[in-house]
Amino acid sequence: MSLPTELASIFRVKQKSYKMVLVLSMIGIWRETQQRFISLDSIAERFLSYCRDREGNNLVVDIPPNSMASRWSEVSATQVKAILDTPVEALRSILAKNDRNELTFTYAIWDGGEEVLTELERYANRELESYYTQLQSNSFSLKEHLSQILLTYRTAKQEPFANHPLGTAFRRTIPEGMRQYPFISDHIRVQGSVGQGNWATVPWIALMDTRLTGSTQYGEYLVYLFAEDMSSVYLTFNQGVTKPIRDHGRRAGYTYLENKVDQIRKQLPLVGFTKDDRIELTTSGLGRDYQVSTVAYVRYDSNNLPENEQLVADLQRMMEDYQIYVRSQLQTAHEEVDDQIEDEESEEVETLSVTERLSQIRSFIQNRGFSYPDGLIENFYLSIKTKPFVILAGISGTGKTKLVKLFAEAMGATVQNGQFALIPVRPDWSDPSDLLGYKDLSGTFRPGRLTEVLYEASKPENRSKPYFICLDEMNLARVEHYFSDLLSVLETQEWRDGEIATAPLISAASLSSEEDQQKYGDLSIPDNVYFMGTVNMDETTHPFSKKVLDRANTIEFNYINLLQLPDEVVEGTITEAVAPNSFLRSDFLQLVDAMEENRELISETTQSLAQLNGILEGIHAHVGFRVRDSVSFYMIYNRRDNLMSADEAFDLQLLQKILPRIQGSSSAVRRVLLELLKVCLDRPLAINELMEDLSPVYNEAEFLNAQSQIKYPQSARKIVFMLRRLEEDGFTSYWLS
Repeated sequence: MSLPTELASIFRVKQKSYKMVLVLSMIGIWRETQQRFISLDSIAERFLSYCRDREGNNLVVDIPPNSMASRWSEVSATQVKAILDTPVEALRSILAKNDRNELTFTYAIWDGGEEVLTELERYANRELESYYTQLQSNSFSLKEHLSQILLTYRTAKQEPFANHPLGTAFRRTIPEGMRQYPFISDHIRVQGSVGQGNWATVPWIALMDTRLTGSTQYGEYLVYLFAEDMSSVYLTFNQGVTKPIRDHGRRAGYTYLENKVDQIRKQLPLVGFTKDDRIELTTSGLGRDYQVSTVAYVRYDSNNLPENEQLVADLQRMMEDYQIYVRSQLQTAHEEVDDQIEDEESEEVETLSVTERLSQIRSFIQNRGFSYPDGLIENFYLSIKTKPFVILAGISGTGKTKLVKLFAEAMGATVQNGQFALIPVRPDWSDPSDLLGYKDLSGTFRPGRLTEVLYEASKPENRSKPYFICLDEMNLARVEHYFSDLLSVLETQEWRDGEIATAPLISAASLSSEEDQQKYGDLSIPDNVYFMGTVNMDETTHPFSKKVLDRANTIEFNYINLLQLPDEVVEGTITEAVAPNSFLRSDFLQLVDAMEENRELISETTQSLAQLNGILEGIHAHVGFRVRDSVSFYMIYNRRDNLMSADEAFDLQLLQKILPRIQGSSSAVRRVLLELLKVCLDRPLAINELMEDLSPVYNEAEFLNAQSQIKYPQSARKIVFMLRRLEEDGFTSYWLS
């Protein structure tokens, strides 16, 4: 039998084996005693016996917390009860605890009888075996890579910086390898750097919990720091230094960092790690800054690196301390006020990783009886994150409006609480007053529906909540006529005091009464408002200008599989999970904001766009800096959260940002489409022959199936369709369905 919904993913996120061993211990005791309520003492004894048995037989097993002991044989059952607090809390959806310190499974599991318990037992054993296999068989050698860096970095600094293999190792190879460790959770972002355009004095590899910080410039994280002379490398529990020093100056910034060091050292066990300021990296620059900010460290000399097992064990132990700190920060994030450095998101703490949040949203939508193609939810999220304006295009009845509504509801934004607004567009809209409002004959301002939403979203108590505005059938009227003011104001976004702000949408001077001026005067677009437009392309609608297309991702809904039936709906099993605005809010506004940590990816993306621009110039459809930045941000967010491959992400950007610009009837349009098809196929194409005869591509499915390993398959399919329409109708456009 299949497991109930609430059990199917309880082990999906794991840093250790504790959750699986806990469940197996409880089921084992129940089988022996038939007692549903099991004392925590009995569970702790069983748990400890399991770990000691594996340790005694030299089988792979998690090491105990470094604050207790180095081996399970040195751990007591009383200490195990403290260890169990975390997995018990993580499994609170299936476990309950009474006032006699006994644990039991929830009624839903007991009601399923022995069949459910047996399947749960099998599930736990499978996940445990998979975890141990991953722990044991990880082919990535941390020692080899650290050793290679220490041996070659000084020589590499004498060589050209661009495209150097050592840079690739820092930015890609090592982060990908470290993410394979089972104790590196989905919340952890691994990032390395050898500098920006020039070799860094102190290269580094950081592990950041994205719930705490998204950058090495602020917050706390783990980081490997390499000494300038490459005599040693330090695994450190550290802090970002750039923001404190920038905000307070070097002297006051150092004081802040040192105070934070003292605070964290008192809070965490940090057993086995050195806790002093004698870390020797360099005598000046950022290296000196990190010496001031280091909480704890382990030093590895280049001529005496430990074995790989020891290096990994040290990283796991420090990660345990780091996670203790992260949990404490999350618990107090809404209560503490930092008098020295204001927390940029003190009122909005995301407790789920991006993949966990998207999985929850997908499950919520499926539970409501709707099913969308694989990858659509991820694409929708990335599009919103890139720019708060997304167009959903396609034939009528494909679920465009429903996707927006369900996505919003999954995040806790509903019509009832005012965080979701559906605004039907009328064909007679000719200026912004239909959305923003107007002054009546008496001079009183009559706000439009959009203005009302912006006003509510701008209230201080609502700034951490996302608001969704869906313009239904937005091209029934000319978008440039009624929406141009908003598009222009969106382009004025800038960072102000940790928030994204825009120029005023409604000028106070344009309002007559003092009451209107106080309420709506200088109202802007807050960073917690997201615009979606649904589009049906037929003879009753209007096309989009490049001004609109440049500012939005266009997601198409034209390929429909009617045989895809919804899963059985189980009412009430999956509810919304309120999400903070930080989940969707852009992290970057200008490309320079992202350059420091994403230079290589931005360069690769820009080169690909430059290749496309060379093709598009033939019909004056080439793109500018705005599109370049938008595509780069999309690619950065995708890689950061590992949602799809780089080719899959760029395929979607080609489909959503480039192809919507193409329309016409000339032979130049045909040649451009064929050149783009060649890029998508990533192989030679007989363009001159196809300019004369397009019949080989008439049958879209047959043509594409004949091509193996298409680099950009979704864009290729759309281009083939556009070519066929050009041949048959003498005109083509992305928007023809």
